[in-house]
Amino acid sequence: MKSKNNGKDFGIFALPGIFFFLAVVMVPFVYGAYLTLTDWNGVSNVKNFVAFKNFGGVVKDAQFWTSLLLTFRYVILVVVIVNILAFAIAYLLTRGMKGQNFFRAGFFTPNLIGGIVLGYIWQFVFSRVFVSIGESTGWSLFEVSWLSDPTNAFIALVVVSVWQLSGYMILIYVAGFMGLNADVMEAASIDGASGFTKLKNIIIPLMMPSFTICLFLTLSRAFMVYDVNLSLTAGAPYGTTEMAAMHVYEKAFTSRQFGVGQAEALILFVIVAILSGIQVYMTKKREVEA
Repeated sequence: MKSKNNGKDFGIFALPGIFFFLAVVMVPFVYGAYLTLTDWNGVSNVKNFVAFKNFGGVVKDAQFWTSLLLTFRYVILVVVIVNILAFAIAYLLTRGMKGQNFFRAGFFTPNLIGGIVLGYIWQFVFSRVFVSIGESTGWSLFEVSWLSDPTNAFIALVVVSVWQLSGYMILIYVAGFMGLNADVMEAASIDGASGFTKLKNIIIPLMMPSFTICLFLTLSRAFMVYDVNLSLTAGAPYGTTEMAAMHVYEKAFTSRQFGVGQAEALILFVIVAILSGIQVYMTKKREVEA
């Protein structure tokens, strides 16, 4: 009787999730992998089998590798800055300061704004607000829109992404700090550990589960950035801020080279999967139990 109930419970709660996972994730993934072996243009009913010819097209696509290199630079900056900033702010917001719950909610708010809307808001800030400040103060840094210069436009992308992602990571780090074993912390204080020594040898090792989650989330989200890239710069000026995900979209849906675009998407997926797997493995090895 018990086994029958367990089977019924599994069917009620697990099967819908499995169905939607297969329908939304696995089936499109397998179909996309199949399309990498065809010359489909995204419109016609004919899909001629071309084997691995599309991957040869990927090798010859210099713009893809340029966008991928730019994405790597972007990912490194975003992952490092977001996690350092989020960890530091979370540390301050768990020290018992006044109004810390208000600040937690405030820092999380940017994460509630969709990437497209966020990009347009910051486009206005960089192109209008900053320029007005530069004109009124004479500060050369703000006299010209950041989005008109390749280097500054890239920095603007990093700034907006850090501003958006930090709030969510702050909550995860706050939860980690609140879950620290009070007995361990008290014992460390009794033994004379304080300040940086306590942070380095006690807090950070115990916070490794939070680092595992936050590094994974920021790494995967930064590699797949598209919405902010589209609405903030749209790859401008002259394609110098076009990230890998945007290039894949343009290749598949604008250039009508769906097979090549799918091949590039598959390569990007493999890169993200490998790096994310290595990151999770390395950080989990460093996790300790209180």
